[in-house]
Amino acid sequence: MAEHYSSFDRKGTRWFLQRVTAVFLIGVLAFHFMLLHFVNHAAEVTFLGTQARMQQVGYFGTMVAFLVTATFHGVNGVYNALINQGLDGSQKQAVKWVLIVASAILILQGVRTALYMAGIIA
Repeated sequence: MAEHYSSFDRKGTRWFLQRVTAVFLIGVLAFHFMLLHFVNHAAEVTFLGTQARMQQVGYFGTMVAFLVTATFHGVNGVYNALINQGLDGSQKQAVKWVLIVASAILILQGVRTALYMAGIIA
């Protein structure tokens, strides 16, 4: 029988955070679908409505947390999948830093957009 292999150390922080972020994302996605697909139907979602929602501190905080959590969860999953495929050495380091920089750019642009939508920056 084949032995189970995973690059995740089950006692490690990245393994734990992958599970915690998954639970958080499931909850926030349920909130998103309920609010933007059942309470407000897609045809009713407008730019002004989005701005109004983003001006609420709780909604704004939830969306920024969603952005950061989803970015970490996705990048961490991709990185570990690549390690499971045999990525190591200098290639592993290069991929790690490319993913870190790409994540930082994504989060900075997402927060900038959220701040704009909330009317905090112009």
